[in-house]
Amino acid sequence: MDIKRNSIRKIITFLIFVTVSAAIGYFIGRYGGHLIADVPKGVKLWLAILFIPSFFIVIGIHEAGHALAGVLLNFNFKMYVVGPFMWNKELKRWKFKWNKNVNTAGGMVICLPTGTENLAKRFSIYALGGPLASLVLVGVAFLLYKGVEFQPTDSGIIHGVAKYFFLLLFFFSFLIFIVTIIPFHMGGFSSDGARALRLLSGGEKSRFEVLLLKIIGSSTAGLRPGLLNKEELEEAELLGEKTSSPMALYIAGIQHQVEFDGGSMEKAEYYLIKYADNADKIPDGIRNSVWIDAAFFYAFGRKDLEKAMFFWSKFRPNAMLARAQILAVEAAINVLKGDKALALEHIKASRAELPNMLDQGVALVLGDKLTELENRIAMIDPQISPLIP
Repeated sequence: MDIKRNSIRKIITFLIFVTVSAAIGYFIGRYGGHLIADVPKGVKLWLAILFIPSFFIVIGIHEAGHALAGVLLNFNFKMYVVGPFMWNKELKRWKFKWNKNVNTAGGMVICLPTGTENLAKRFSIYALGGPLASLVLVGVAFLLYKGVEFQPTDSGIIHGVAKYFFLLLFFFSFLIFIVTIIPFHMGGFSSDGARALRLLSGGEKSRFEVLLLKIIGSSTAGLRPGLLNKEELEEAELLGEKTSSPMALYIAGIQHQVEFDGGSMEKAEYYLIKYADNADKIPDGIRNSVWIDAAFFYAFGRKDLEKAMFFWSKFRPNAMLARAQILAVEAAINVLKGDKALALEHIKASRAELPNMLDQGVALVLGDKLTELENRIAMIDPQISPLIP
């Protein structure tokens, strides 16, 4: 019955999304073309050139709304993505990278909650920060559009470009506001409206979301997986399955790290397989984290080169993933292949990248496992001493 109810809810949500999108498309097609029908060709040419930049500006302001809300709520602001541009906070400084992930080609902000008080309310405000910023831009862009004086018969095009550029911002920002405020889940992502609604509605869905945020917040703040609150993890696992939450699959990934840290290889593998079996529900760019976890587990934990290489072959490097984890997998694989020199080189490079990992709890565990890899190499070749950081 629950499965049927969830399926109906998803269909209704999808139909609402399609209906609203079609209505917006009709509105833009019906009236947008009329608004620029008499615009000089020179102005239209510049609008065509500014079409994509205007979209990125709108996305940037939307994501800046999330970021500002997060900073005001004392969240830890870690990542800002707009189209192909990515800024990632490493230690105390920001570093620019090129974003090649299709799933985040629009935009994304990562702000990690600190503390556990009023977490549902605080994170819902953070989630709504983006749509609010888009709505503000809608009003500002419309006022600027109306405020710029320009007639189709005017010989200059500067005012015309400015006027209709503001109109582009108005349409795009209105579209982003509608799309993000409507509660829906699609392609592994929840809309801002969906997240806020779940958190503020109370009940089991809200409780699951809060637990997940607490667990992730604790780990990223530096609490290693083996020390996470197991009662909360078990409760989150049960609630995730009971409510069929789209975020429930991430609990299996966290449980894998918990058991791997504690040395329970059978349980770690169980949760890893469960995590990998649901990989198709994870956005493509983020899905690479599944293959990284699996490749490292089988290379380091099981010493199974064949399985490690199977999952490693699925992995595609991208700027979203911690370089320390990628290098650690390469080190573990090279140990199995007998290439000790290359393995040590990767271990050293991985250790240097540990402070830059988003999840500092996992970074602590990875540091321990890098030391164990060094010890394994030293046992194979007594002439090689473990590297001391």
